[in-house]
Amino acid sequence: MAKSVKTPSGFTKEEELLLNDFSRNVSTKSSALFYGNALIVSAVPIWLYWRIHQIDLVSALVFFVAITAVSTYLMAMAYRNTKFALKHKVALKREDGVTREVAKQLSDDKKTSRKEKDERTLWKKNEVADYEATTFSIFYNNALFLAIVIFVSCFIFKSTSPLFNYILTVSGSSGLLALLSTSKPT
Repeated sequence: MAKSVKTPSGFTKEEELLLNDFSRNVSTKSSALFYGNALIVSAVPIWLYWRIHQIDLVSALVFFVAITAVSTYLMAMAYRNTKFALKHKVALKREDGVTREVAKQLSDDKKTSRKEKDERTLWKKNEVADYEATTFSIFYNNALFLAIVIFVSCFIFKSTSPLFNYILTVSGSSGLLALLSTSKPT
């Protein structure tokens, strides 16, 4: 039996990989995906305020850039928090299907040990859960953000000046979304 090599942190390589799979940290790829989506969705209200509320694009550019940057950060944080909350739930729901799929793929290979089959099943389950939690987190938060922006803009701050309406609506909506994403999942 091969001896596991300990890393400087005191965990084996396999243990560190498992801890990384269920930590709040996201990969560089996921982080880029989150910030890219958050930037696009945070910039969408600019069109609403430019075309519908008739804000001059050039005179309000500083406010648009600043609020979009803040909103992008808060939206990316909401994506990350929602993904973390959903990942374990998705993994539990997909466990049986992933186990069957991996067993089917490895059924022809008689040389594969039970431990290797379990490791491949765990890796595939984590991969599926990560992908599904990421896509659902982006969809859910984008839909909620845009719904809050439209509701708040058209009903709550409708009598305020368009620029003040933009500042309060977009920053408040992204802040509320980030706050709601920190709640404990049920």
